[in-house]
Amino acid sequence: MDAQALRNTEKNLFKNNNIGIMSPGSMGSALARQWQTLGLHTLTALDGRSARTKALARKSGIADVCTLEQLTECDVILSVMSPGSALPFARDLASAIQTTQRKPLVVDCNAIAPDTMQAVREAIESAGADCVDGAMMGQPPTPTEKSRLFVSGPRAHELMALATPQLSVHVVSERVGDASAVKMLDAVMSKGITALMVQMLVAAHRLGVADALNQQCEGPRRYFYDWIHRTLPIMPPKSYRWVPEVEEIARTLESAGVDGNMMRASAALYDAVARTPLGQETSEQRIAAARSGIEVARQLVASLER
Repeated sequence: MDAQALRNTEKNLFKNNNIGIMSPGSMGSALARQWQTLGLHTLTALDGRSARTKALARKSGIADVCTLEQLTECDVILSVMSPGSALPFARDLASAIQTTQRKPLVVDCNAIAPDTMQAVREAIESAGADCVDGAMMGQPPTPTEKSRLFVSGPRAHELMALATPQLSVHVVSERVGDASAVKMLDAVMSKGITALMVQMLVAAHRLGVADALNQQCEGPRRYFYDWIHRTLPIMPPKSYRWVPEVEEIARTLESAGVDGNMMRASAALYDAVARTPLGQETSEQRIAAARSGIEVARQLVASLER
C-alpha cells in the first residue's frame, strides 16, 4: 500500500472520532492518554466493574458509557485485559454488536496464544465486525516511557493511525495470530526467566546459601542475579494475571510442537505467589511499600508453602 492510500485509510478509520478501551487499567489508561493527544474521545463501559477501575477511568479522562451496547458506537474498540478474560469478553462484545448492528473494528491486545486469538476472531466476525490481532510490548506509555503495539491481520495497517511519539505501531503481517505469537514468545524471556529465578532465590534462602550464591555471581550471572532483585518487587501484585498469560505461553509453544511443561510449572508458581500476602496487595500498595528485591524474596520464602 502506497503512502497516500495509507493516509486515506487512516483518515477513514475514525468517522466518529472515538475509541473504546476495555478495560481502563494501568495499560488501558495510559493508552487512553496517548490517544487523547491525537484528539480522539476515549470511552469505556464499566457496568459491574470495580470502584478502582472506575476511578482509574475518571482520572484518565475516559468517559463511561456503562454498557457494551453503547460502546459499539465507537469506531474502534480495544480489548486490554487479563488473558483469561479475553475470549469471554469477545463473546460478550459480539453479542452487543449483534444487538446494535454496529460494526466497530475490534482489536484484541491481550497476551493470548494464537489459537485463542483465532477463537476471539471467530466470535467477533460471527457478529459481522472485523477483528485485528494486537500485542502490547513494554511498559504502559508515559511521557518518559515508550511502548510498542504489534498488530496483524487484513486491516492491521489501519492501526498505524494510533501511533504517537510514545507509542509506535508495527504491522507484523496480514495473518491474525502472528502478533499474538510474537507477544507470547517474547514473554518467555520475561515471565519464564522470572519464574526460574524466583525458584532459585527461594531455594537459596531455604538452604541457607543465599549470601554464598550472591558472592559467587560473576559476569553474566551477576547481571541476571541483579536483574531479578531489581524486578522482583513488581511481580507479586501482578502474579494473578500472569497465571493465565503463562498458560497461554504454554499453549503457544505446544502449537509449535514444543514442550510447554516448563511454562505450566511457572504458572503454578505464580498461582502460589498470588495467594501470598504480597500477592494480595494492589500495585499502589506495592509502590508505597518500596521494598527491595531481597526483602521481597525473604517474604516469599516465609509465605510460600513448601
